[in-house]
Amino acid sequence: MLHCRYVVGALMLFEFGYSAAAKITPEQAENLPAPASDAVVFSRDIKPILDTSCTQCHGRGRNKGGFQLDTRETLLKGGDSGAVVLKGRSQDSLLIELVAGVDPENVMPKKGKRLTPQQVGLLRAWIDQGLSWDTDISFVKPPPRNLTRRVPEIQISATSGVNPIDQILEPYFQAHQFKPPKPVSDRLFARRVYLDLLGLVPPVGGPGGFVSDGDPEMRVRLVRSLLEDKLNYAEHWLSFWNDLLRNDYRGTGYIDGGRKPITTWLFNALSNNLPFDQFVAQLVNPKPESEGFTKGIVWRGVVNASQLPDMQAAQNVSQVFMGVNLKCASCHDSFINDWRLADSYGLACVFSDGPLEMFQCDKPTGQTARPRFIYAELGLIDSKAPKSERLRQLAEIITGPRDGRLARTIVNRLWARFFGRGLVEPLDDMEQAAWNQDLLDWLAEDLINHGYDLKQTIELMVTSQAYQLPSVGLGEAAAKDYVFRGPGIRRLSAEEFRDAVAQLTAIWYSKAEFTATTAEIRASLVAADPLAIALGRPNREQVITSRSDAATTLQALELTNGKTLSAILQRAALMMVEFPVTNDELLERIYRRAFARSPTAEEKASAKEFIGEPPQKEGVEDLLWATVMLPEFQLIY
Repeated sequence: MLHCRYVVGALMLFEFGYSAAAKITPEQAENLPAPASDAVVFSRDIKPILDTSCTQCHGRGRNKGGFQLDTRETLLKGGDSGAVVLKGRSQDSLLIELVAGVDPENVMPKKGKRLTPQQVGLLRAWIDQGLSWDTDISFVKPPPRNLTRRVPEIQISATSGVNPIDQILEPYFQAHQFKPPKPVSDRLFARRVYLDLLGLVPPVGGPGGFVSDGDPEMRVRLVRSLLEDKLNYAEHWLSFWNDLLRNDYRGTGYIDGGRKPITTWLFNALSNNLPFDQFVAQLVNPKPESEGFTKGIVWRGVVNASQLPDMQAAQNVSQVFMGVNLKCASCHDSFINDWRLADSYGLACVFSDGPLEMFQCDKPTGQTARPRFIYAELGLIDSKAPKSERLRQLAEIITGPRDGRLARTIVNRLWARFFGRGLVEPLDDMEQAAWNQDLLDWLAEDLINHGYDLKQTIELMVTSQAYQLPSVGLGEAAAKDYVFRGPGIRRLSAEEFRDAVAQLTAIWYSKAEFTATTAEIRASLVAADPLAIALGRPNREQVITSRSDAATTLQALELTNGKTLSAILQRAALMMVEFPVTNDELLERIYRRAFARSPTAEEKASAKEFIGEPPQKEGVEDLLWATVMLPEFQLIY
């Protein structure tokens, strides 16, 4: 019976809380790691242990078992069942019993790596030496970052003729001892900005071919002319927003009505440059034509509680517009950030037709969530109001004057789009600091002050000298000690690659596959084919805020042996040799369409060996394939 009582007591301790002191037998005490012999320094020796192994359940506002580790005072207070540490008595402290694994069935931390004997020895010495704690250290949940509006204390001269972005970056460059090199050539700039704004290579004889060196306003006029191209702008940016809003043309849910497209609404919003705050409001508090985003996917069969439509809406709205990832906290209190299950369910309740019971790891808790926004400081939701009113209130909070996160999140996404890396990384963790906080805050305020006009912000970014700097590589290690020195080298997206191939070959998507047509149907407007999938176009069953730039084996196989690209190039080669042209004329056409330039003498000589004299279909096909494989074709420099 004594043995049974011990086991039951240990299990209760493990599940519900802590007793007043450890109950370690003399034999068990002999097997405990000895206290460290040196004087313990809290910041160096103890904080890393607590940070890694304890705060996930007991720090940053969490109080599992009633025990909080936020400060020395909460540590000494103990948990629901009494003291956890006894000052000067590590052998009798429950903390040591648990982390040392005296009872193999009851070891802390529950998840992750167990503490080493050396770490246990440090904790013992810390307790025996009086539990010192630096007054400037705590595990309290920090206040939200990048949430409320802030006007940077910087002077921007409107009459200097210098882009405000460059004015802000000037002291940043000086601090990092970086002297910006000369901007890229007109041809490189034209190709970069065409692809970024319209997703197209500069057309033969188009504006990109007539940019003149020495004219400081020509690049600005080119940018404005591209932004005024409503059709191509909307068709290009559809892909960006389709990824973010989980909108597609086929896939899970479309057959049985469990998913609703928003393509028409989205295209019109982009074409008309709908102010971003209205754009967001019409998605959060939707009209029938825009409700597909928050409707989510009604999955067939048994579905995890964290993937019910109301929870999807909470996850998607918080991620896309607030830069907050609630996915882990939709199943349990998150172990990777400070969000809790109650936060996710509170927001999900706003979208629910009725009360929502909270499920933890798909098990019912018996607790009912109440409607609320994840940041109560920005505004409250009336829990008694009907769903329509709750949605209106939520849209007002997110787009309201107190919320500085909405503007920061979208300007950060746009910066990442054009420069290869966000001002804040990861893009979906806007609680992180920016590498230039003044620049992030100024861009956000400027967007708000211009009525949430995204095209105005885009023009500001791509006409800056920062955007016109030579491109740089963005290695994996750059994330840790990143210093901005210019836009990163980026790969064409799946849609951009397919449209660039279409511009080269004059073969666009059409009802009759791989048949030339005067109707240029862009890749963003059609369902993904095997080539697009291999090149990274997602299935959009989840929010995708950035696509990987890493090359894969699947991409290599599809580009070298895939039927999709091969059929396009075969058809294009046949078309090109059917019309009599000289070798020089054919090469000029191919290089102009692919690179917006003429071939060099060396390139001409090599290409002529491919195509033969007169041009042969197989040779032209080989040349087209070699052309689209070149880095100059596949990358944005």
